Amino acid sequence: MLYYLFRALEQFGIPGSAMWGYISFRSLLALMLALVISMVFGEYFIKTMKRRNIGETARDISIDPFGVEKKGVPSMGGIIIIVAILIPVILLGRLRNIYMLLMIATTLWFGAIGFLDDYIKIFKRNKEGLAGRWKILGQIIMGFVVGLTLYLSPDAVIRENIEHQRVGDRTEIVHKSEAVKSTKTTIPFVKNNNFDYADLVGFLGEHKQAVGWIVFVLMVIIVTTAVSNGANLNDGMDGMAAGNSAFICIALGVLAYVSSHIEYAAYLNIMFVPGSQELVIFICATVGALIGFLWYNAYPAQVFMGDTGSLAIGGIIGVLAIIIHKELLVPILCGVFLFESVSVIVQTQVFKFFKRKGRRVRVFKSTPIHDAFRRLDSQLDPTSIYLIRRWPRHPFHESKITVRFWITTILLAAFTIITLKIR
Repeated sequence: MLYYLFRALEQFGIPGSAMWGYISFRSLLALMLALVISMVFGEYFIKTMKRRNIGETARDISIDPFGVEKKGVPSMGGIIIIVAILIPVILLGRLRNIYMLLMIATTLWFGAIGFLDDYIKIFKRNKEGLAGRWKILGQIIMGFVVGLTLYLSPDAVIRENIEHQRVGDRTEIVHKSEAVKSTKTTIPFVKNNNFDYADLVGFLGEHKQAVGWIVFVLMVIIVTTAVSNGANLNDGMDGMAAGNSAFICIALGVLAYVSSHIEYAAYLNIMFVPGSQELVIFICATVGALIGFLWYNAYPAQVFMGDTGSLAIGGIIGVLAIIIHKELLVPILCGVFLFESVSVIVQTQVFKFFKRKGRRVRVFKSTPIHDAFRRLDSQLDPTSIYLIRRWPRHPFHESKITVRFWITTILLAAFTIITLKIR
């Protein structure tokens, strides 16, 4: 809204109004505004939840080897994050931009799924929350909508990067003059780093491009579902998911910015995505909201984000990566989320396999994997066999676990960015 207002005032020569045309100015303003909103609204939200005696009761979070009581801490704090993201985006962003509209829809949809899950847990006293099949269905629907929108919208296009040989051994990277719809994406560690999903069905000949879009939509569904569930599993310690997600979003912001700038895209030999510069504003608002949320969510937490926040954040990260055609970098960038998800899958499948044989066997002390680092031997099931019982040797304080996971994410985020030059 403010963007359109000041762009109109620029026509009358109002001093300072031209600044609103700069992505850098609006992005940093969005970050600061989101941070302030998150802190101010967060205090009001926490007081309201406490006054109404609405706290976390469904999960077993009161067990802490260092004696910190968490039962009754307000949940649904994801509402704080969503509000702090959307207000700056609506005020400072270009709402006619198809990518901005997709991100707003993604935030609201995934937030609604998480809110319904939290509502059932807290108000209906059902610790299982929303049935897993309905969560997955909701995630699949949004993934399908995003993929279909990118396929149908005339504004969702790219300009492919190509190499032209110059004098000597040097090469010059240029982009095709025409913007086209494409199922291509960036693949790491490969010199000519454009990979086309249509190539997976190359045996179909002239029909491969049409079927390639079906493969692309399926990829969108897989990425958004996997990342949102990974973020949800990572939300188990004070500040864990908020901090990791903030660092991931910063890396995505860098990738979105260079993808939207034709000169930087040429230098890095990546495809140019016209219009994706507005995503930088959305990402900065998300980072600001997460940092502001950490004011209350850092150990010892005064509020939990709940599924309302974790599913929304995961959806945001997944869809952002898809839009800028960097989804194949997600396993690296979101390596912590991937590790959490794999640990749960391995633990569950191994337990089910041996249970049919009448034995109780687990791989880790606890999953998601971050929980194994704080689990005391006295808290383990004496009737179960643990394949990795001596790792870790002793429990760590929750704050130390969180910071070490943050450091891991920072390293993965940095490595993700430099993969653009490692070929």
